[in-house]
Amino acid sequence: MQETHRKILSAAAVLVVLAAVASLVFLSSPKGPSITVASTTSTENSGLFGYLLPIFMTETGINVRVVAVGTGQAIRMAMKGDADVLLVHHRASEEKFVNEGYGVERTALMHNDFVIVGPASDPAGIKGTEDPADALRRIRSSRATFVSRGDDSGTHKRELGLWKALGSLPRNDDADWYRESGAGQGATLNIASEVDGYCLSDRATWVKFANKRNLEILVQGDPQLLNPYSLILVSKQKHPHVRTAEGQQFIDWLTSEHGQELIAAYRVDGQQLFFPDALEAAKE
Repeated sequence: MQETHRKILSAAAVLVVLAAVASLVFLSSPKGPSITVASTTSTENSGLFGYLLPIFMTETGINVRVVAVGTGQAIRMAMKGDADVLLVHHRASEEKFVNEGYGVERTALMHNDFVIVGPASDPAGIKGTEDPADALRRIRSSRATFVSRGDDSGTHKRELGLWKALGSLPRNDDADWYRESGAGQGATLNIASEVDGYCLSDRATWVKFANKRNLEILVQGDPQLLNPYSLILVSKQKHPHVRTAEGQQFIDWLTSEHGQELIAAYRVDGQQLFFPDALEAAKE
């Protein structure tokens, strides 16, 4: 069984490399101004960018190159000046990025939520559990398979926060039930699907995910699972080459009434995946 797990994880690692390469593509003609956006994977996996960016490019003439990676990697990319705009979902990391002078300002964009998915048979008995940390406690006690992203993404950081609430973190090398994919959300869900394991996922990626097989949502709705996204313009003082005018135009467009209406209108299988926050945040 462990050998099977290792093979699945190796395959996932290959898939995430291929996905990263595939994300380095301009989504329209190279003519005209362009920006690079370092973004969390859920905005790409959910199809949100595929829906929004053609509209933005048509209306502004600005080309957008998206690099969809985990939040930690996206922030490191922006710190090196390899992006003009950052779109991520881990507030503490975002505030640190701005406070250290790498970003101009943190702007609220939208939110959705996290869910814990797992096999319908639910060997850990977590279905309907109100507290997600308690759900993880049951998974650990039963030694049921849990598949973590293990990639320093916003989702991974949220998962670690829930484990910390229990007093200790499981590790890939000392817990045979705890598996780290080191990959994006889609690849991690694929592994969980193959091994009938539990997994924390953002709801948008889960809804768009096609290979659900025996998995279903088992825990949802707790405030600890709220998942806010923010936009940050990379500082020109740190990196003089960044395209701040075009980057700010992208931020202004997404946070405008028009952009927020488009975000609210995006649906998959009839479900709204993201809920706009910018206009309400601007009133505060």
